[in-house]
Amino acid sequence: MRLTTRLGGAISRLIMAVRSSTIAAACCVASLTAAHPATADPDADRQVLHVLDRIAFGATRAEADYLRRVGIERYIAEQLDPASIAEPPALTRRLAPLDRLTLDSAELYKRYGPLTAEANGGVPPTQRQVDARIEDANVILEQASAARVFRALYSPRQLQEVMVDFWFNRFNIYAYKGFDLLWIGNYEAEAIGPHVLGKFRDLLLATARHPAMVYYLDNQTSTAPGSPNAKGEFAGLNENYARELLELHTLGVDGGYTQDDVVTLARILTGWGFDYAHMDAGAGSAEGFDPTRHDGSDKLFLGRPIKGGGEEEGVAALDILASSPATARHIVFELAQYFVADSPPPALVDRLAARFSETDGDIKAVMAALLASREFRDSVGQKYKTPYQFVLSAARAGGVEVNNPEPLLGTMARLGQQLYLCQTPDGYKNTEAEWLSPDATTLKIDFASLLASGAYLLDAPRGSNPWADRTMAGAAMAGSMGGGSTGGTRLVAERNPAAHLKPRPIDPVALHDLLAPLLSQRTRDTVAGAPQWLQAALILGSPDFMRR
Repeated sequence: MRLTTRLGGAISRLIMAVRSSTIAAACCVASLTAAHPATADPDADRQVLHVLDRIAFGATRAEADYLRRVGIERYIAEQLDPASIAEPPALTRRLAPLDRLTLDSAELYKRYGPLTAEANGGVPPTQRQVDARIEDANVILEQASAARVFRALYSPRQLQEVMVDFWFNRFNIYAYKGFDLLWIGNYEAEAIGPHVLGKFRDLLLATARHPAMVYYLDNQTSTAPGSPNAKGEFAGLNENYARELLELHTLGVDGGYTQDDVVTLARILTGWGFDYAHMDAGAGSAEGFDPTRHDGSDKLFLGRPIKGGGEEEGVAALDILASSPATARHIVFELAQYFVADSPPPALVDRLAARFSETDGDIKAVMAALLASREFRDSVGQKYKTPYQFVLSAARAGGVEVNNPEPLLGTMARLGQQLYLCQTPDGYKNTEAEWLSPDATTLKIDFASLLASGAYLLDAPRGSNPWADRTMAGAAMAGSMGGGSTGGTRLVAERNPAAHLKPRPIDPVALHDLLAPLLSQRTRDTVAGAPQWLQAALILGSPDFMRR
């Protein structure tokens, strides 16, 4: 597939989106020569970019320079200790307006959950009130999505953010399943984020207890038959969560469990659900345990006796699962697949599984061993970027200022990886077979073209419409407010905080300088022979950049 041929359609749309005269004037640079000369060792330069493509969401100029200065070993050690890395004010500023992400799960339910007549002053809510409530809940998803993108782009704790992506997919929930729309951000912030480099047992327990997981896999209704509250929707056992807990979260499909173990685990987890009193009061956590729906009999789980009791039965079962050799192997295989290769070397998996077991599931220790391995260092370019990784790495490499993440999120969605909206519990895949296709490649090239041109106006304030005064529709709307079409356009420009923004094309010289060690000779030749205003798009749309 010839790169210039594939870019043909993208460039024609680029010219339609942004006037070619604007691009030419903004992108006119002397020549594609390095502003920052590479080191004398090309292998070392490739290794720097390789590390940043795996434990970060791609290279930035500042990050690459810092890594070269301190060395790979120190950089990795720092990334494995994220609390020691200060967050920059620019990130804090972007996160500050996302106020709904600061609320606990009970408060989220009270403010944005179903509006009852009792909560509405004794009056049944109108359809307009119900619709407004749903719209308010959707803002939570928008804020969670913006926060995830901002952290991935601007947090210097890059490995932590990469691990959030990895672990969220392993413990996936679907935002549009009922109440999970309210809890999606809280779930990531409380059940995933604090444990991504901690003990696997703590991560497993945090996800199991969080109301978002409980609701997503239907455990909130699972009730022991014959128990005092076994009635209505709580009439019987639900095996959904127990099955996924064994198959996806711990042992793996070939982990040695039986259908009897699934049923027993479901019985152990009866009563794990919501604290309705907290939810109604809007204070504290929505997680809770109802002993009146629990099966308190003695049980045999995976050949291990568990004495009947209450919530502690579930904790004991999770401890058994977290310490299982099958869990160790399943978890480290997926870590190696994410960070090394789609089919990770068996010897590496064996070593990592041993490390997992001997450290009692210490994720940080396992990652330290993985990142120090020869298999990791030798796997340059063996992974294909997911849409999430591709979009973020393009924005980071281009040095793009992002205040409005909507175009990036929209591109991820068009490429099939809509944030927080994977419906199945196994999450999005991270393998080449899942994401490489002719249609996806065309969409990526289109995105690369528009990003390189600056047409997305990503520096516009979040939630603004930077194109409002640049379209006939915007002018017509303003005109209907009074003053005619010309005056109407001026009115939009005055009220729209993004109206003054102009495209900021990516500098092809700086981009080439940053990424040159990973570009093939074919890509370099293609870029060198192209007009300067097209060169950044060619680099970001190249097959080389689509790999990591």
